[in-house]
Amino acid sequence: MNRNDLRRVDLNLLIVFETLMHERSVTRAAEKLFLGQPAISAALSRLRSLFDDPLFVRTGRSMEPSARAVEIFALLSPALDSISTAVSRAAEFDPATSTSVFRIGLSDDAEFALLPMLLKRLRAEAPGIVLVVRRVNYILMPGLLASGEISIGVSYTEDLPANAKRKVLRRSMPKVLRADTAPGRLTLDEFCARPHALVSFAGDLSGFIDEELGKLDRKRHVVLAVPQFNGLSTLLAGTDIIAIVPDYTADALTAAGGVRAEDPPLPVRSFELHMAWRGSQDNDPGERWLRSRIQMFFGDPESL
Repeated sequence: MNRNDLRRVDLNLLIVFETLMHERSVTRAAEKLFLGQPAISAALSRLRSLFDDPLFVRTGRSMEPSARAVEIFALLSPALDSISTAVSRAAEFDPATSTSVFRIGLSDDAEFALLPMLLKRLRAEAPGIVLVVRRVNYILMPGLLASGEISIGVSYTEDLPANAKRKVLRRSMPKVLRADTAPGRLTLDEFCARPHALVSFAGDLSGFIDEELGKLDRKRHVVLAVPQFNGLSTLLAGTDIIAIVPDYTADALTAAGGVRAEDPPLPVRSFELHMAWRGSQDNDPGERWLRSRIQMFFGDPESL
């Protein structure tokens, strides 16, 4: 196929194909693209004719891609990224007049402790934009970035899509959060004897602090696991329960009153809070503006 032949290829078909590769479902692809299922089915029929291949075979409730579809996707995905980059570079971005919709992913700690400050700045600079926030963690982030459901994610991260970019926003230290009025800092014995609350997206009953205690041949007892930081102060109030939280989350919780924070009575390591984004939108003017504001308000205060 030469360049002239590309005129008969509908770019929308390629977007449908990419979405089907991610979703493996006509229903979910239709929801993602805000189209009806018949439109997706018709597009799939045209794709099969274009590539002379079934592309997807239904297996139970899922649609599994053919070998040819996997081969096409490997070539097509970076090409669509390049097209997106070329178009975005040509676009201007004026925060004061923009009505763009930005879709970002935030871990619970970042949303609770850091988003309010960022939002005030965004409202002042760009009152017409729309910010859609999705909950992410190191497990959910790769898939949401790869599918384009978010363009930026802020969380602790591990593996990311091959075309994603990442930078460290801040290095945080854990703090002990407590609501009791007993004087002085907790000793290691008191720390281990106290009941603990754990903020866990997945409902885990152990975390990094248990690994550090294990190195000292010590243990703690978790009596409460909750999925988010909002409301943690209320849960600790009137009890002897303590919790380990990031330092910036501790700042937000203690500022509201009712709890205090202190350093843990054992050696602990710092943790990195990352910002990751889609490589295809690295040079998009609006995305660059938003990333700069996230860096400004989520980053280490010492770096500002």
